[in-house]
Amino acid sequence: MPAEQSVVAPPVAPTPTVSPGTPHRRRSITALAALPAAWLLPLAAVAVDARWVLPPLVLIATASLLRGGRTLLDRLLLATVLLVCLTTAAGLLFAVWPWAMDPVAVSGTALTALVLTALATGRRPTLPRPSWPDLLAVLATSGLVWYLAQPLLRAGDLVGRLTILSRGEDYLRHLSLVDVVGRHGGYVFVDPAAVRDDLFSQLVYYPQGWHLLVALLDGHRSPPGTGPGGAAAVEPFLWWNVATFGLFVLALLWAAQRLPGPLHPLSRLVLTVVVGALVLGTQMPRMLLSGYPTETLGLTLTVVLAALVARPVSAPREHLLLLGALLVGIGFTYYLFLPAAVILVLGALLLRHREVRRLRGTTLVVGLATAVLAPVPILLGVFRANQTESLTATVGPDLTETWLALGGLGAFVVPALLVHAVRSGRADPAWRRWLFVLLVSLVLTLAIGQASISLGGQAGYYFNKAGHLTTVLLIIGTAAVARLLPVPSRGRPVRATVAGLTAVTVAAATVLFVGVTGWHRSLLVVTPQTWAQRWVHQQVDQPTRSAAVCEQAHRRYPAVDGVTTLVLDRRPYQSYLANICVSTLQGTTAQTEDGIYDMVFAEPDRTWQILHRVPGEIRLVAATDGARVRVNRLLRTAPELADRVTIETMIVDDPPS
Repeated sequence: MPAEQSVVAPPVAPTPTVSPGTPHRRRSITALAALPAAWLLPLAAVAVDARWVLPPLVLIATASLLRGGRTLLDRLLLATVLLVCLTTAAGLLFAVWPWAMDPVAVSGTALTALVLTALATGRRPTLPRPSWPDLLAVLATSGLVWYLAQPLLRAGDLVGRLTILSRGEDYLRHLSLVDVVGRHGGYVFVDPAAVRDDLFSQLVYYPQGWHLLVALLDGHRSPPGTGPGGAAAVEPFLWWNVATFGLFVLALLWAAQRLPGPLHPLSRLVLTVVVGALVLGTQMPRMLLSGYPTETLGLTLTVVLAALVARPVSAPREHLLLLGALLVGIGFTYYLFLPAAVILVLGALLLRHREVRRLRGTTLVVGLATAVLAPVPILLGVFRANQTESLTATVGPDLTETWLALGGLGAFVVPALLVHAVRSGRADPAWRRWLFVLLVSLVLTLAIGQASISLGGQAGYYFNKAGHLTTVLLIIGTAAVARLLPVPSRGRPVRATVAGLTAVTVAAATVLFVGVTGWHRSLLVVTPQTWAQRWVHQQVDQPTRSAAVCEQAHRRYPAVDGVTTLVLDRRPYQSYLANICVSTLQGTTAQTEDGIYDMVFAEPDRTWQILHRVPGEIRLVAATDGARVRVNRLLRTAPELADRVTIETMIVDDPPS
């Protein structure tokens, strides 16, 4: 019998003694370090005159705490739109708290909120690694922005920049609103009486989300109250417009790549070329030429919202937060798209009703905040400023290009979406959701047109704007067409050849037939030049007359307290543009309102209206001998006006053609 063997148990490692309060203690230590840093960093940045680093810092910190989105571009873009939307809501706070838009107060509060969020959720800052699809979208956006920035790069002086502004008349009003929002430190509609003497009255209740963002970021370029004003504000203002359009392009490329899910690199490359070409070959660059930055940002936010409805992020609470924030951002920037956005969100919540019920606390909080904040601008605009008057316009823009875009793009995109919806079934509902997105946008477009007709006008201004949204969603929908293209397969050289030739043909045909090359006019616009070409190739070295007159009048006749300065030029419309420009640069849009708007465009009747409508002392700057003679003749018929009217002669020759 074998000897008995003793079995010795392996040594057991001693169990560490963990105090129940250890995790809580660690969080407390982290909070003690992070919360002061949230304020010390902005203070240090301002102390060393590097306040410009604060917005990127807040952006990166926000992106690092998000968990929705797989790629670095996902995180950064979602963080950007989230901050944009939350900032538009915070503008209500800026207008009433004592620090206005001070960089330390704004950045310190934002970083504190991020630290508390990290502590409450237990999340640590982390970011995905960059990937080549991200790089493709960023490079394409950079290329388009560089191309579209050419007029600004060529405009070497104030007259050249004013020439760009005067071609998009709305630019001047947007510039004046940015200036007043910046000087008052928040939304001007919060206290209309405070801006009565500073701002054209029709702008008080205009949606001001974009203007607040620009004023806030400008305050991070230079100390508040000492930033560039007047003529010095023109150049950065133009760059903010181009940057807004760049964000719009990036959102389109991102949404187009997100919609189809996994995509072969060749198809992804073709899709990038097609989307970029369609941006340049449709009405989209018209927003740059005509001065519609608020519409550009509104489209950007609506595009991101639509992409999240079609393909939600993986973090449910973040998804609800993003949808609510986007509704608020759309409401504060361009509320025309808000009805469609609300329907999209309600449809998305209905489809995910189980998740909504499971997260009823988050849904309730986000829903209540959204319901309170998002309608504020539209309610003010409709009931306080009657901003629906354009629905009854009897004359509007040519709608041919809108119908060309809807019909031309829809003929390719809708059948491709239907094919994918049938093929994928329930496996990938993103295609069916995008059909829903398109349907909602199209119904909004047609409803606005019908409303205009029912009110005695015709489908025009707002119909065209709603058509822009449907056009953009169709451009993103070209992802369905790209998904149908053949792709290379390993070991099958013939298929690879066919795939390569097909890709080149589709990309080249799109670039050619939307007029990007200039060899063929775009099939989606009615003029020989595309809107992009008209914007890029505008003659900034040959200034418009209104720009030349404005620059000289602003330089030679600074604003005088108690005196209303108005320019009289050869033609009424030239006078109109020059006066908007001068009053914007001099911050006198409120004083000059009676002498610029709601007047006849015929002389001498317009000059007669100026003399009788503008109260107090008037300084008339005559840019031609004919204007001076006209004023003197009118004053002889009304000598009682002569005591309060001063005539300055500033002869301006027509710029060389």
